[in-house]
Amino acid sequence: MTRPPRARTIVAVVALAATLSLTLSSCLPWPHLASRSASATSTPVSEDVPAELAPYYTQSLSWTSCGDALQCTTAKAPLDWNDPGAGDIDLALVRHQATGDRLGSLLVNPGGPGGSGYDFVMDSLDFATDATLQESYDIVGFDPRGVGRSSAVTCYDPAQMDTYLYGLTTAPRGSDAWIQELETSATDFGDACAKNTGPLLGHVDTTSAAKDLDMLRAALGDEQLNYLGYSYGTYLGATYAELFPSKVGRFVLDGALDPSTSNFEVTKTQAMGFESALRAYLADCLAGDDCPFTGTVDDAMGTIAALLDSVDASPIRATDGRELGGNTLLTAIIYPLYQADAWSYLSDMLATVMKGEADYAFQFADAYNGRDTDGSYLDNSTEAFLAINCIDYAYDDDPATMRAQAAELEAAAPVIGKYMAYGDIGCASWPYTFTGERTALHAEGAAPILVVGTTNDPATPYVWAQNLAEQLDSGHLVTYQGEGHTAYNKSNDCVNNTVDAFFVDGVVPDSDPMC
Repeated sequence: MTRPPRARTIVAVVALAATLSLTLSSCLPWPHLASRSASATSTPVSEDVPAELAPYYTQSLSWTSCGDALQCTTAKAPLDWNDPGAGDIDLALVRHQATGDRLGSLLVNPGGPGGSGYDFVMDSLDFATDATLQESYDIVGFDPRGVGRSSAVTCYDPAQMDTYLYGLTTAPRGSDAWIQELETSATDFGDACAKNTGPLLGHVDTTSAAKDLDMLRAALGDEQLNYLGYSYGTYLGATYAELFPSKVGRFVLDGALDPSTSNFEVTKTQAMGFESALRAYLADCLAGDDCPFTGTVDDAMGTIAALLDSVDASPIRATDGRELGGNTLLTAIIYPLYQADAWSYLSDMLATVMKGEADYAFQFADAYNGRDTDGSYLDNSTEAFLAINCIDYAYDDDPATMRAQAAELEAAAPVIGKYMAYGDIGCASWPYTFTGERTALHAEGAAPILVVGTTNDPATPYVWAQNLAEQLDSGHLVTYQGEGHTAYNKSNDCVNNTVDAFFVDGVVPDSDPMC
């Protein structure tokens, strides 16, 4: 199924660059932390909300020990914020209590949509935030509605997901018969999601998730929300700021999405972003040793284009029987492009595919899709990603429109553009339709918000950070001049110090520090 890359942080890319085992773990180790209180109860703040919402805003959260010096709890939220009597859903949370003088709670979202904030904090605390923030804040990870340990979207069993994600079409790419195959697959998938998820499927939109955030803020006992959102998490945070500007505390949005961008423009800009990142990788590769390519960057781009076309026409069979086609190879290429630290592994993978081997490429694609080595799926991130996006954007599967857009994508990104085309098919027949409006968000009256953008971020291109910082009335752009997806808590002291000073001391940079 053709679909755009996820706008999310991928912890496994960093782990991959730090190990030679190629296990593609989504976990990063962190130092042992001193044991803190085994259990506690959060005291909610008093909020002026309608009577039917009061039980949610005033609920007491009872925390129990879990993980390594962490605490976990479950909150209740209304299934439908417009009809609180329609039933409840569960929201899973985990927190690491502040190690020093506590300023409040800091809620963290890793992106997606569909990424688990619970797992982000549980498994990768030191990747989510640095020690400075851990000293000053309770770091709170949460699974948004539809995701992971919260009330979750459920669609297919593992074998069905394999067919949906990795299955090959029989008709030529772009033909009427090919489009029909994809439409049938998408319709079957959406029907299964509706059957197995129930009414929740119609309420996993970002606006509903932002309303959940406000309820969680109150239940955690915070007068204002402090928030660190990566990738798609920037859109969730900006939506919150638009809905509740007076409740914005200290907000950092890293790897920003542009809320006003249409689905096609998202795909086109991402295609250009990954094409640019691919060229940057090749320039680095060709300047070093053991590069599987020769000649110029343009020569190497041509080789990759030919490789994609080759496996699309004649898929390579892996040892487990799956066949590597163009879409899956693109996923395998995109995955290590999220972080420059993983570029050497991209070289290794491409070298094996050029030899006619598919297993290494499937390791990358499986890691991206959350598929374990035993064929099971580690989470529901793919299902949640599609379910949330399908009701957050409008889609048009008119063949003439899609063919025109495919030509535009290929012109904008000649190597990978055509493999990112026709993505509207996946959501055009979704059981629930988009009812909102993709428009600029201004959050009038909100406290200062830092928007962090990386100049060659392939998944959330820099122009989106520029746009969001401009749209937000109180937006302040922080630029990282470099490669990779998102910038905070990595290797750049300028970015890290700017973000930490803002969260801890409320220091707003006078101008873009251009890190």
